[in-house]
Amino acid sequence: MPNRITKAVFPVAGLGSRFLPATKASPKEMLPIVDKPLIQYAVEEAAAAGITDMIFVTGRNKRAIEDHFDRVPELESALAKGQPELLALVRGVLPPGCRCIYIRQVEPLGLGHAVLCAQPAVGNEPFAVLLADDLIDAQPPVTAQMAARFAVEGCSLLGVEVVPRDQTAQYGIVSPADPDAALTPIRAIVEKPAPAEAPSTLAVVGRYVLTPAIFQMLAAAQPGRGGEIQLTDAIAALLQRERVLAMRLSGRRYDCGSKLGYLKATVELGLRHAEVGAAFAEYLARRER
Repeated sequence: MPNRITKAVFPVAGLGSRFLPATKASPKEMLPIVDKPLIQYAVEEAAAAGITDMIFVTGRNKRAIEDHFDRVPELESALAKGQPELLALVRGVLPPGCRCIYIRQVEPLGLGHAVLCAQPAVGNEPFAVLLADDLIDAQPPVTAQMAARFAVEGCSLLGVEVVPRDQTAQYGIVSPADPDAALTPIRAIVEKPAPAEAPSTLAVVGRYVLTPAIFQMLAAAQPGRGGEIQLTDAIAALLQRERVLAMRLSGRRYDCGSKLGYLKATVELGLRHAEVGAAFAEYLARRER
């Protein structure tokens, strides 16, 4: 098994119900943070880790994602007549050397099922999984952090962070061998446990590096919580045959699947935006007065 990650899976078939009605006809992954959609942040993060194959597991009403990473000759022709900066932005949506692969998830049967759908494109290689809902602002980018660690460890890695105990029912929660370590073996993992039943407060936060053995676990998995094929359940089965590590990620995570997290990301990244950051900071300062 190679120790370099070249493929990333983006499960983007979800309904985006927490952002209705905005997501009724437009994918939640296309919600912009200032002037760039969430899915582009995730693809750029993967590319910064040396990943070249971007595998999107899509569903109905997700065509906008395919269009976003495609060329638009008419737009490029118009911009070429005097707007070179915008032309460069449009042509740079897909990082150089990367290619897009689209696989349809016919039914919304859960995150685990979405990852299983990617098996024909992944093959017998390790791969990353990025949930675009979780925008993680970090240097180096978190997927690059995980890819570098995988090259050393050669086993599956789950990106984790501490969450308040009253929020454990929103996450997959791991039982770590050493709860204080930056990198530690996982003894168990459970999907969305009640606070009183959670084995820890270390939550998986939308970043994974997985070995291809996970596909066997997913193919054998039975519907779990919510009647869906849960990636968490497959990882629990993988623990019986392989080492899996929890890796604390540096950087700040914004849960852009929630309205509040999305607004926080918009403010923080807006303040750093080269074009509008200074004016936006001035506006916020005036508003606070």
